[in-house]
Amino acid sequence: MVTFLSSPNDAPALISAVEWVRDLLTGTIGTSVAVLAIAWVGFALLQGRIPVWAGVRVVLGCFILFGAPVIAAAFLQMARPEPNVSFTAATRLTPPANTLPNHPPQFDPYAGASVPNY
Repeated sequence: MVTFLSSPNDAPALISAVEWVRDLLTGTIGTSVAVLAIAWVGFALLQGRIPVWAGVRVVLGCFILFGAPVIAAAFLQMARPEPNVSFTAATRLTPPANTLPNHPPQFDPYAGASVPNY
């Protein structure tokens, strides 16, 4: 049984260690390693040394690593929907008003285009 996780004195040390690892993986070092990994995988794919799915896994892993805060926020938003939100006729989207300028019937938007007339 792990007892040090329940100690309130050790919690700040554990949190700071996790934050250090997060900063290391998503900081300059992590970004550099991800760029080198994607470059190596792309070069190996061009040479046919690795299967395509292995390259897809590396790229997908980099997306998940750097997109983790957004993914976690989306999961938390799904888990905790906002209270008192109801969809009524007033909240439906209405089409925008016609903001286009009125042109004469013979208006040609392509007249004067940069195509030379020979």
